[in-house]
Amino acid sequence: MKQKMKKMMTLGLAVTVAAAALSGCGESKAPSEGTASGSEQAAEGEKVLKFGCQMYSDGLIDPAAQINCAWNAMRYGITEALFKFDDNMNVVPWLAESYEVSDDHKTWTIKLKDGIKFSDGCEMTASKVKASLDRVRAEGPNGSSTPEKFLEYEAEVVADDAANTITIKTNTAYIDLTGNLAHPVMAIVDVEDIKDWDNGVIGTGPYMVDSFKEQVGYDLLKNTNYREDVPYDKVELLYMGDASAKAMALQNGQVDLVENITNVSDIQKLQNDENFTVDIASGVRTGFAWINQAGVLGNDTLRKAMLMAIDYKTICQSNTIGGLYTPGYSVLPSSLDYGYDTLQNPYEYDPEAAMKLMDDAGIVDTDGDGIRELDGKNINLTVVSYENRLLNDFADAQSQYLAKVGIGTTAKYGSSDDQWTSLVAGEYDLNQNNWTTVATGDPIDYLANWYSKCDSDYCAYENAEYDKLYEQLLEEMDGDKRRELITRMQQVLIDDAAVLVDGYYNSSMIYSKNVAYAHIHTADYYWLSTEIIPAD
Repeated sequence: MKQKMKKMMTLGLAVTVAAAALSGCGESKAPSEGTASGSEQAAEGEKVLKFGCQMYSDGLIDPAAQINCAWNAMRYGITEALFKFDDNMNVVPWLAESYEVSDDHKTWTIKLKDGIKFSDGCEMTASKVKASLDRVRAEGPNGSSTPEKFLEYEAEVVADDAANTITIKTNTAYIDLTGNLAHPVMAIVDVEDIKDWDNGVIGTGPYMVDSFKEQVGYDLLKNTNYREDVPYDKVELLYMGDASAKAMALQNGQVDLVENITNVSDIQKLQNDENFTVDIASGVRTGFAWINQAGVLGNDTLRKAMLMAIDYKTICQSNTIGGLYTPGYSVLPSSLDYGYDTLQNPYEYDPEAAMKLMDDAGIVDTDGDGIRELDGKNINLTVVSYENRLLNDFADAQSQYLAKVGIGTTAKYGSSDDQWTSLVAGEYDLNQNNWTTVATGDPIDYLANWYSKCDSDYCAYENAEYDKLYEQLLEEMDGDKRRELITRMQQVLIDDAAVLVDGYYNSSMIYSKNVAYAHIHTADYYWLSTEIIPAD
């Protein structure tokens, strides 16, 4: 029987307001761009952590405008939010001390912790928190951070510096706004010295940017203004896109710590080596491909046949992927308490049935080149992906299965930024990604990807029943009724063959004996923290 994780319910919506200008304090250090991360020798007695990780976005320029920057800044220990998630996805205070909510759940008064400082030495006041939240609302809609998923545009943020509180007033009732405020996009930053951010946003975390080398990585320094002891004087953060390169770098001592090695053989080798520790978390991520219904996959028959042509279980259990993904067919992981066991999949793997379905609809190969045609043109799906969490491996395997039933594909593999750009522009047929499904402790902002009235419906999906259920979910405050709505929404997406699901991902953190402790968190937002300490 699957172990279920009971989720805290939150409602995620949207944001807009103007940024506030504040008087300066302290000195803000702009990062140098001339030094390659890890290229300088450590000073005698200096505690240095060498960390190899995927380059999800080349820079930390503006978390408000680029969602990958927001994630990176929090993962690298540079920014923090008012609240955070524990490993059971319960919300706990972080920069906040406590909060109170009105009976109608539209007024949230948040008491801030005393004595918090930004890495530039400025005190985190209520006014500065307001300025940070206001700036997200002003700048976010211009980029990809989509703050409207986390706080509605009509919300008013009121700062009281004397009481050290902020009050957020909304027109919409939220079951738990604190989960929305825990998302990396909502991290609190010092907006005063924006001109000096360059690639080093100013946050309240234990580390700050010292130098940056494009395509190489960062040198991070201890934030001497941090409220507790910071275990490392310096972190050499090296971008490593290839999973085997991460494993090799760990084994030869080039790095002390890596995240998410995704080669099964490498993981098994490290697990069997007493010199390394592999920490794996059964996370809340789904690997999936958006299906662009504005293109050829708007054809219902072709879309359903495509899903029936792919053997997801075999792919997940293959030598390439085995153990790192759990197979599944819904957009929410089977480990979450959203009715997975009650769902029905009408498109189980059956290549013969897939070919018959297309034959009966006249989607056939008329010229004998091995590729079926639709509306007189060869079916050649543009598959967009990037090297992260085995997404390219999934795309490769899926293309092989599709070729067997006469569906052609063309791969366009690049960076995560390339993937996102193609997604937003609608320039794809299948677009691979791996998402945290309960980013705010609740899946509502993730499920908005298929709500036709939301800007994040990048796949042009439209279903009146799904839209109605989603709108009911926005208003529903009862936990059991919300679970029922979410279960029904999943079934609608399954029946419509709206999403190509790869499976459910297990995250990992792997470290050498130079490190005493490192943990991969369920929320996958917290990588470099004060939990990670030297072995000596």
